[in-house]
Amino acid sequence: MSFVSTLKLHNFRCYQQVAFESLQSGLIVLHGPNGAGKTNVLEALSILSPGRGLRGAKVMEMQCQSAGQPWAVSASVTSNYGSVQIGTGLEAEKEKRIVRINGENARGQNALAEHLACVWLTPQMDRLFLDSSRERRKFLDRLVFAFDPGHSGRVTRYENAMRQRSKLLQEGKGDPAWLTGLEAQMAETGVAIAAARLDFIQRLQTACEGVDHSHFPLSRLRAKGTLEELLSSAPALEVEEMFNYQLSESRGVDMLTGGAATGPHKSDLSVHMAEKNMPADQCSTGEQKALLIGIVMAHARLIAAERGAPPILLLDEVAAHLDENRRAALYDLLLDLGGQVWLTGTDYSLFEAIKNRAQFFEIQNAAVKAA
Repeated sequence: MSFVSTLKLHNFRCYQQVAFESLQSGLIVLHGPNGAGKTNVLEALSILSPGRGLRGAKVMEMQCQSAGQPWAVSASVTSNYGSVQIGTGLEAEKEKRIVRINGENARGQNALAEHLACVWLTPQMDRLFLDSSRERRKFLDRLVFAFDPGHSGRVTRYENAMRQRSKLLQEGKGDPAWLTGLEAQMAETGVAIAAARLDFIQRLQTACEGVDHSHFPLSRLRAKGTLEELLSSAPALEVEEMFNYQLSESRGVDMLTGGAATGPHKSDLSVHMAEKNMPADQCSTGEQKALLIGIVMAHARLIAAERGAPPILLLDEVAAHLDENRRAALYDLLLDLGGQVWLTGTDYSLFEAIKNRAQFFEIQNAAVKAA
C-alpha cells in the first residue's frame, strides 16, 4: 500500500509555504470555506502523478502570484517497500516542469507513476454525461492512464503525428513519403489506443459488477468509435491497414477540415444505468452523480486488484450533494478500499459520521490547522 506521509507546497497557487505531516493511510478531510485553498491541495497531490493534474493547468498557472521563487510540490511516499521522496516543480528559465525522485532529476513525469497513482473526482466532472464527447474521452483516457502509464505516450504520439499531418496538408507542402510515414504512425498508435481502451473497459466493467449497487448503481460501459467497433470483429493488424488506407483516402477532406475524419480522437465513452437501461445523460442529476462515483470506485478497486494497492483518491466536494444514506455508504466503501483518500468540504457536519475515523485539517485563508 502506498500513501503520502508528508506533503509540502512551496509557492503553489495560494500557498507560499505549507506542510502536512504525520499523514496516515485512510481518510483525510480538508474542511473550510469556499476559496480557502482546499482544492489547491488536491491539485498539488494530483500532479505528483503523471499528467497536468485535476485542473489540467499549465505549469505557469500554478505559480503563487505573490511569490518570486518558482513553485514546487514534494511528498514522502510510504509503501511496503519503504519510503521515497518525490517532487515536481517549475523550472522558471525554461517554463517547464521538472520531476525529482529522491533528490535526483528524473527523465520525465512517467517516473512518478512508479510510486504514486491518483484518481480524482471534482465538481466540474458532474456534467460529464451531458458534456461533449471530448470530455468523456479525456476522462476515459485518464482512467486508462492510471491503470496503464504507457497509454499517455501512445495518445501523445498519435496527436503529434495528426498535428504534423494536418499542418502539411493545410500548407499544401505534403511530401507524399512524409505523409505516408505520419499516417502509418497514426494507424499504429491509433489502433493501440483503441485496443487499450477496449481492454480497460472490459476490466472496469467486471470491477463495476463485483459489489453491491444499492447506493451506487451499476453502470454499463462501452467505448464507442470506428476503430473500437472494427477491433471487435477484426484482428488489430487488419484494422491498422484499414485505418491507414482511410487516412490516405481522406487527405483532401482533412486538408479542408483539419485533423482527421476518423480515428481514436473521435471516440466516446457510453454509460448506461443498468437498472433502468437508461443512458446516463437521461438520468437525474443525483443518479448521474451516483453513477460517476460508482465508476471511480470501481476504477480504484481495479487498480488495487492489479497492483496490490489502491490509488490515492482525491474527492473534491463529493459529499455535498449526497443524501445521508449515500454519504454513509460512500464512507464505508472508502474505508473498505484501504487506501489513502482525501476529501474536501465546506461543512464539517458532512463528515460527522467519520469524525473518529479520519484525520481532519481546517483550511482558512491558505493556512492549515490540524484538528
